[in-house]
Amino acid sequence: MPDDLRSPIKHHLVLHRIDPEQGIRRFYSLMIERDLFGTISLVRNWGRIGTTGQELVEIHADEIAAGQALEAVARLKRRRGYRDL
Repeated sequence: MPDDLRSPIKHHLVLHRIDPEQGIRRFYSLMIERDLFGTISLVRNWGRIGTTGQELVEIHADEIAAGQALEAVARLKRRRGYRDL
């Protein structure tokens, strides 16, 4: 895809939180997807590192709304000690 047609919105983000003293080894993945029907969704996947974890799919009106939701969740997770991978 040519660079001028690419979206400026971040479509995939992986965060992790590792604290050996507390036995914490967790991941949080956020991904914006568009299905064959044009539906925009934010896929949230989280759990213990090394597992498939849990998944939640949120439907959004457009890519901008999904991007804003991604950034809001990422801010919250970073405040709770998660770091970008």
